[in-house]
Amino acid sequence: MEKLLKEKIGEALAFLRPRLRERPRVAIILGSGLGRFSEQIEEAIRIDTSEIPHYPHSTVPGHAGRWFAGRLGQLPVIAVQGRVHYYEGYPLAQVTFPVHLLASLGVEILIVTTASGGLNPAFSAGDLMLITDQLNFTFGNPLVGRPEDQLGPRFPDMMHCYDQGLRDVARDAAARLGMRLREGVFCWVTGPAYETAAEVRMLRQLGGDAVSMSTAPEVIVARQRHLRVLGISLITNPGTGLTAAKLTHEEVTATANQAGERMGQLLLEIARRLEGEPTRPERG
Repeated sequence: MEKLLKEKIGEALAFLRPRLRERPRVAIILGSGLGRFSEQIEEAIRIDTSEIPHYPHSTVPGHAGRWFAGRLGQLPVIAVQGRVHYYEGYPLAQVTFPVHLLASLGVEILIVTTASGGLNPAFSAGDLMLITDQLNFTFGNPLVGRPEDQLGPRFPDMMHCYDQGLRDVARDAAARLGMRLREGVFCWVTGPAYETAAEVRMLRQLGGDAVSMSTAPEVIVARQRHLRVLGISLITNPGTGLTAAKLTHEEVTATANQAGERMGQLLLEIARRLEGEPTRPERG
């Protein structure tokens, strides 16, 4: 019989807890181009996710499966290198397993970053976009399943899925750095094919500003587990039809790598501002 999610999380926690020096307060899921950000973490403990029981394996180039646990200044953090995606063939329960695990470790804040195509014609490649809300165009949901396999409310409120207070922190951090920070609505699609020009027009008309193949299911689970969420998207390219250029994964990754340093600077400034926030009591 398939083990319940709670049982799988318990086995993963039994592996992880002896390896961590302290409870992490913030977790950062590193999207394309941000892999080197882990070098900023002080006294980092590296954990290969292939060693963590039940942890899904990323099959996408540029998404190495590693956790780095340490500190940014005085802030205990975990950086997640290498998310997994729905299009890799995993069910959504496995795609979001890392978020459940982070929540069970006592993480309070989840920062999700992602490389996205621009839907808003005012956006340019290399822009950073603060995510204000999201649209789910896969019509799948990671909370679908048996009642006994839920680790939080089955019907979590998603009105403020991206925390308003954390968005203020990000705006202040960007202003301190003199960095332009766009804002907009994020669209989640299945992939792995890039969107058609007609799909880009549709998503834009329905209110989307950026589109990608990840992130939204992680946010849904994070809200079920009562985590505060901050989302920042790196615009790697205009969406199909907004220019005459064709898209390749290699070109998207190259743009993300070039802009990754600015994203890293912003994350460091955000971390400095989160150091002084009060810590919640540890959950069971």
